[in-house]
Amino acid sequence: MTFPNKLFLRTLTGKTSSRPPFWLMRQAGRYLPEYRAVRTQAGSFLALCFDPALATEVTLQPLRRYDMDAAILFSDILVVPHALGQKLDYLDGEGPRLEPIRTTQDLLRLSQERFHQTLAPVYETIDRLKTAIPAHTALIGFAGSPWTIATYMVEGGATKEFVEVKRWAYRDPAGFSALIDLIVDATIDYLSAQIRTGVEAIQLFDSWAGVLPEPAFRRFVIEPTRRIVTALKTHNPEIPIIGFPRGAGLLYLDYVRGTGIDALALDTTVPLIWAARTLQTRLPIQGNLDPVLLVAGGSPMAEAVHEILHTLGPKPFIFNLGHGVVQSTPPEHVADLAELIKSWPH
Repeated sequence: MTFPNKLFLRTLTGKTSSRPPFWLMRQAGRYLPEYRAVRTQAGSFLALCFDPALATEVTLQPLRRYDMDAAILFSDILVVPHALGQKLDYLDGEGPRLEPIRTTQDLLRLSQERFHQTLAPVYETIDRLKTAIPAHTALIGFAGSPWTIATYMVEGGATKEFVEVKRWAYRDPAGFSALIDLIVDATIDYLSAQIRTGVEAIQLFDSWAGVLPEPAFRRFVIEPTRRIVTALKTHNPEIPIIGFPRGAGLLYLDYVRGTGIDALALDTTVPLIWAARTLQTRLPIQGNLDPVLLVAGGSPMAEAVHEILHTLGPKPFIFNLGHGVVQSTPPEHVADLAELIKSWPH
């Protein structure tokens, strides 16, 4: 077997190196002044996602500052429902707003007829990034997992209660499954196009996986993810897939067993020793520094970073956060984090 020459990709094959690779979820974002400048130039968040030149620029910004081992395509998980025809807006200070889909009749408003045409600027961004990123840096593509995408599509935006999406899933599981099936098919098409265009790894974000009880978790998180992984691997067996079922708790292990992912991203709450003994013996893992420790910086951050590296670093491991970089993070703290990781184990 030949192994990739990029540290991030080598780790995803199960190899260990002198130090773990690192990248950060939401590493291109509002904590960087140069990002805020480009965001203002774009006029809106959605316009930024669909402008290949600007999306390429913001993808590259954290690499210039911190030399991460991987770049993640700058886009958003909600471009998929947008491409299916669901009305989407991003309101400053409020987040995404979508015209809710709550019945099987509502599903008739959605179509894949203009799907790839709508997403063509995203593919162009990938094409630009292939040659723009450093030679040692891997390019990650991504999508939201079906359950998480469904929560936004049904609720009409972010929620803390998940009442509408759960009510539909519990009262009409067959009808709700039709929405899940549509998202599965669209996600397979979207990620397949990303792979054809040039991404070297995929991450599936299931940000709201942890709000479901076990039976629904198996039906609406594990099974749709398994279908996506199986379909992608059929035509692209060499492309590693990272799953991130945030908040899955004890169901992380069942997620690993049931989905076929190549690596597992952990949220902040997962105990390190348990992760090392139960999960890392099965596959490479990624995580899981509390993003607020990156805000705090100093010795609290350094101590947590050393504990993560000491516990998980000796085996295949990718350093990351347990969720995305928050807006109030000082950029110099990210520089400190990069130095801690790059100097380990010295």
